[in-house]
Amino acid sequence: MITHFACPRSVGAIIDGCTTAPADAGTLEVRYPGNGEVVSTLVESGADEVDRAARAARASFAQGPWRRKSVEQRGEILGRISDIILENAEELAWLECMNAGLPMARIRHTQIARAAWNFRFFAEVASQSVGQAINQDPRYLTTVLREPVGVAALISPWNAPVALSSMKVAAAIAFGNSCVLKPSELTPLAVHRLVELIHEAGVPEGVVNLVNGRGHVTGSALVAHEDVDLVSFTGGTQTGRLIAAEAGRRLIPTTMELGGKSANVIFADADQDLALDGALAGIFSNNGQQCLAGSRILVEASILDAFVARFRERAAAIRVGDPMDPATEVGPVISREHRDRVLGFADGAKGGEVIVGGHALDIDGGYFMAPTAVLADNDSPVAREEIFGPFATIIPFRDEAHAIALANASRFGLAGYVWTSDVGKALRCSRDIRTGVVWINTPMARELRAPFGGFKDSGIGRESGPDCLAFYTEPKTTTLALDPVAPPTFGKGTN
Repeated sequence: MITHFACPRSVGAIIDGCTTAPADAGTLEVRYPGNGEVVSTLVESGADEVDRAARAARASFAQGPWRRKSVEQRGEILGRISDIILENAEELAWLECMNAGLPMARIRHTQIARAAWNFRFFAEVASQSVGQAINQDPRYLTTVLREPVGVAALISPWNAPVALSSMKVAAAIAFGNSCVLKPSELTPLAVHRLVELIHEAGVPEGVVNLVNGRGHVTGSALVAHEDVDLVSFTGGTQTGRLIAAEAGRRLIPTTMELGGKSANVIFADADQDLALDGALAGIFSNNGQQCLAGSRILVEASILDAFVARFRERAAAIRVGDPMDPATEVGPVISREHRDRVLGFADGAKGGEVIVGGHALDIDGGYFMAPTAVLADNDSPVAREEIFGPFATIIPFRDEAHAIALANASRFGLAGYVWTSDVGKALRCSRDIRTGVVWINTPMARELRAPFGGFKDSGIGRESGPDCLAFYTEPKTTTLALDPVAPPTFGKGTN
């Protein structure tokens, strides 16, 4: 049974621990994708409010109530955040469902659980980070310690708001930084509640600040702010280019996890039942709206007809509907405009054959569409562009070399999937497919201890325990003379 909660009438910023909503601020409608109705109002943060948030983060970092705590003290509070997230899991899942349209059954047991784990995980990573002592020259002792960078701008997307926002915040504050978080203007509800819970757990005011608004209004002001020392962004490639340009102008580091058009390669020698399950999960999970989706399904020609027939049958049987219904497998996409864009690819497949779906579904006025697949070649728009919805492109290949060539014929390079019973073939594909991650005989097994990120247009930098330690901290070298060392004697005439 699902417990129903109340959506806040409006969602503003949280700065220095206090919710703010300036009377002269612009507002945006927040809609439930399941029926298109307005469920809340977003108060957009303009340049002045972004300035307040960034200055609050800077002040908290300079004054040090958080960064000067011991690793154990910070870890205790991060553990408390994790516990509070789990205690409020039903509410967070309900808000996430109301805002993003993700199926409740999946949110509760995956994304909210992952959000809680993110804080415990990064507390553990921080507790295990140690300095270095160097004494190769017996006259000196040199130490290398890592210090927090300062103020992090954290920009998260709408497709997994709490899971991705929590990962960014946990990684930033575990190492002693302060931050300003900007979620998508489409999905502010659960993230706002998450930041409230972070403060309830005992994080000092000003350490985690929240601003809301569109990218060109709020996001651009945040990235350009002089008090921001680094930027972590997850979102679209074009927006990533703009952020990278501004970060380059300001000479601040950035990590970006961007778009994808991942190949899901299915060989004839694979376990076909498992591969079919993996292909369906790889494209239709999260309502098809995920950067690492296996959206290009490459199928060996000898099994193409059988695979297409089974894929069509299974995709047509997917339960699409109310995301609050525990039986629902695929919910609505994020907005009417996005649905129109996704379905536009079916209309413009240009020689491709729509084998299933390709049309909107009339369910309660929501933004629903039928799970869709198109049989096409790798040069078609449906194979080149990131569609970001429940929309697969199935492409035949001749042999291993052809499969690898097709997989690499993309401007993206985030993830790859390989299904085969031949270990050598699997490892050759992993070696030769140009992506940051390759999953073999499994869909989307995310390991936080391993780097995650993409090649080419899929991003810059990586996210993992060690990678976040490197990104959110800076090394400081200190050299101490163990014995008196005579420097050159300038001005004495004895040099």
